[in-house]
Amino acid sequence: MTQGTLHGRAALVTGAGVGIGRAVAEALARAGALVGLHYHASAGGARETLAGIEVRGGRGVLLPADLADADQARRLVDDFVQHAGRLDVLVNNAGSPLRRARIEDCPLELWQQVLAVNLTSAFLVTQRAVPHLRASGNGSVINNLTLSVQTGGANGAGPYAVAKGGLQVMTRTLARELAPAVRTNAIMPGVIETRHHEVFSTPERMQQYRQETPLGRNGLAEEVAAVVLFLAGDAARFVNGALIDINGGRFLR
Repeated sequence: MTQGTLHGRAALVTGAGVGIGRAVAEALARAGALVGLHYHASAGGARETLAGIEVRGGRGVLLPADLADADQARRLVDDFVQHAGRLDVLVNNAGSPLRRARIEDCPLELWQQVLAVNLTSAFLVTQRAVPHLRASGNGSVINNLTLSVQTGGANGAGPYAVAKGGLQVMTRTLARELAPAVRTNAIMPGVIETRHHEVFSTPERMQQYRQETPLGRNGLAEEVAAVVLFLAGDAARFVNGALIDINGGRFLR
């Protein structure tokens, strides 16, 4: 998407301090959007993201919130709309497996936390955002899923896969409920070279992923951001309820 194609629009990105969220926020800002940079535990990363946006002439605002807390999730949307005066694009990117656990061994507390961080948070933010997205007349919601939805969450990623599977269904539901004023789509990244996999995958497993991928490598956050940028803009104005795989051919439908 060319520079300035989102000029005059406002985009809120959850989990914008690191990885895919950071790349998405930077791409939206380069396209001319005023970007809300949500963060929770990654304050330093969010500040670096904003600094990078501003040095290139873009606009952004930092928005701290624990999205597992309903009041904070709702206030996040309110604060951004108060600052920007509108909301056109919502990217539900925030999420984490928290830690690996097989379903049979998963403590109830961890199960509830994973659902809260990866599914309920997106529900809360989206619900608060809907009136503003409708008012935009050209609203777009983009949900970030995970390849674990297709693989079943191997190696202890089951609770995470279940939560993201719920987000996939919510994408389809919103695509029906919010159209025509708002389009809702989802992306399903494969293995992307970000801090997420530095935490949750060993170097040996990352190499295995590269070997299992037809393109012979893992993905980059900027490549995911390019797809989000497409879905956010007018080029995707007839795309609604879609799920776009970004995995180098590692999983084929």
